[in-house]
Amino acid sequence: MPNAAIPFDAARLDRLMDEAGMDVLIATSKHNVQYLLGGHRAFFFDYMDAMGLSRYLPVMVYAKGAPDKAAYFGHRLENFQRENHPFWTSVQQCNSSGSVDTMQKAIEYIKKSGIKTAGVGAELSFLPVDAGKALQDAFAGTPVKDALFVLERMRSIKTKDELAKLKIASEAVIESMKAVIAGHKPGASKDELTEALRREETNRGLTFEYCLITAGTSLNRAPSEQVWGEGDILSLDSGGNYHGYIGDVCRMAIHGEPDAELQDMLADIEEVQRASMKPIKAGAMGSEVYRVAEERLAKSKYHNNMHFLAHGMGLVSHEAPRLTNTGPVPYDDYDAHRPLEAGMVISVETTLAHPKRGFIKLEDTAIVTPSGCDIYGEGARGWNRGGTAAR
Repeated sequence: MPNAAIPFDAARLDRLMDEAGMDVLIATSKHNVQYLLGGHRAFFFDYMDAMGLSRYLPVMVYAKGAPDKAAYFGHRLENFQRENHPFWTSVQQCNSSGSVDTMQKAIEYIKKSGIKTAGVGAELSFLPVDAGKALQDAFAGTPVKDALFVLERMRSIKTKDELAKLKIASEAVIESMKAVIAGHKPGASKDELTEALRREETNRGLTFEYCLITAGTSLNRAPSEQVWGEGDILSLDSGGNYHGYIGDVCRMAIHGEPDAELQDMLADIEEVQRASMKPIKAGAMGSEVYRVAEERLAKSKYHNNMHFLAHGMGLVSHEAPRLTNTGPVPYDDYDAHRPLEAGMVISVETTLAHPKRGFIKLEDTAIVTPSGCDIYGEGARGWNRGGTAAR
């Protein structure tokens, strides 16, 4: 029997699998294995997959309607974590060394346990060719279906514990940005600022993932030797994760004082942000987020250079809810035509890429609640002044 309570809504997963025609689900991505195991992530492979002649491949097996048959197959180095914190699954074998090895152990278990296999679901985008071939060969004549949608729907509604992690991540990124901005005088390069932000986020318990950064009038968002000079604006758009959950926010800064036009530009962006978050609540149609945001954006004198985007956040950047089919990540707008649900997380971002004034943006994390939305990381929304800590 399982060692602990199942960390997700098993009835919901059973229903989603039934709708997708799946009898057994085989998860192989780090994020979905973490979700299904209730937080486990192999510390040795957190930053890499390659080892020797193969790669790390965690395999979680879940049989529809039979959580007592759930099983996890991992690398031998995961035994240390398993000994400290046993998994909830009745079967937990951490004695593999490569992708095919791990998948073969999972296949053998499925066949011996009597799990139905008329419909097999797997994460096709996160399954190496060699392990995928082993899976398909083992169940010849049974099409392996893509389980991405099923697992994404499971993660679309966050638990209290997941929301707590997202809040910590979002607020820590904001505090890290404030420290970097205040601590640097004119002359610091984008490389230096990015490295400083990495240290600040790490010191606050986050795993630094990225920083999209612009300075002055440049629209180039990669770290570089470009200097943040006197009078220049600065945009910091960073993702830092806490136990896998991503805090993704963007804030603005300047060395000196913003003129009236810059004040007006950021205020316009702020109004679009606030407008987009106003209709967010459980029961509201997902399409309302874009409708009100685009109506407000169209009234801006800067609308020709402005862009609005809303996307889901969690263990993955750009996950459900899916609110647009015209964004940078190609997926359908499934949730635009359905009511939002409490516990969904939406990142809203408004960008002004001005050819003369530079890149100006705000990005916020909104949590759907029964009566509205909570915003994680509310601070530092205006023009933050650079170098103030050294004055």
